[in-house]
Amino acid sequence: MSTSQRPIGWGVVATGAIAHNVAGDLRQLEDSRLAAVSSRRLDRAEAFARELGVERAYHDVRALVDDPAVDVVYVATPHAQHGPVVELALDAGKAVLCEKAFTTSLADTTRLAELARERGVFCMEAMWTRFNPLIVQLRQLVADGAIGDVRAVSADLGFVAPADRTDRLWDPALGGGVLLDVGIYPVAFAQMLLGAPSALTVTGTLNEQGVDNEAGLFLTWPDGVRAHLDVSLVSPIPGSALVMGTTGRIEVPPRFHAATSMRLVHAPARGVEETQTFEWEKEGRGYVPMLRAVAQAVREGRTECPEMPLAHTVEIADILEQALAGLGVRYPEPAPLG
Repeated sequence: MSTSQRPIGWGVVATGAIAHNVAGDLRQLEDSRLAAVSSRRLDRAEAFARELGVERAYHDVRALVDDPAVDVVYVATPHAQHGPVVELALDAGKAVLCEKAFTTSLADTTRLAELARERGVFCMEAMWTRFNPLIVQLRQLVADGAIGDVRAVSADLGFVAPADRTDRLWDPALGGGVLLDVGIYPVAFAQMLLGAPSALTVTGTLNEQGVDNEAGLFLTWPDGVRAHLDVSLVSPIPGSALVMGTTGRIEVPPRFHAATSMRLVHAPARGVEETQTFEWEKEGRGYVPMLRAVAQAVREGRTECPEMPLAHTVEIADILEQALAGLGVRYPEPAPLG
């Protein structure tokens, strides 16, 4: 039976916190079902399946990918393990929704994007912020000239990560560090509005394991357009965003990557500022709009979503790689699937 005639079957790879949250939101979609889950430990997969009503549990990702009931493979492993799973799914002709960051390198991201295009298979980085109705509206307001010409973007995000140095956030073998885990949100926000920058400078610190604790990025575009981005795993940065134009600004309060409100400020020359406030009541954990869009795209036979095309994923990977190189972060080659 084609996906136009039955609910979309989702296979969830990994059983961590993000997988729990996304799987919980998937249950809110009327035209989707949780067909399978896989984990390197079968007991974890089985516990996940019992908790969330998943139909089958596997200890081998290949078995999940080969399951004919699985239409979309959702990849929620640590960053360094994304690439091999995405490649396996694409080679099997399965649609892919992969957590951010897509991979730990520009080369792997580019290669997988090209593979998805060659296979004619849906593939997308799970940048849920792009599907948030407020961010969709922000993008449209900017396109409509509501704040004139954009001159600058600022965004910050951070928290104090666990002190335990065995946590995945600090593990270089798993793609640890602030830029791939947290920095991708401000970077993707700036790229969404301004595209790829013409120049980048970065400052920050590394820990004893060689991964980035914190980073400040300054991106520039022609004609003086710029973005200031600040991210941290050692400071509780609020997480706000600001888009500044020639006739106004848009303010997104913390935390902008999961926005529930924003303010449009009209600031005509020598005039009185006027404001409009927009709000959104979050659906589930906030992933529902993205998941709904992916399910619809797969049902319609499309290979990308316009909100988060593969070309944007490659541009974001390029920015992140430049920033990582500027800080001196070097990741080991990802291990193949066991």
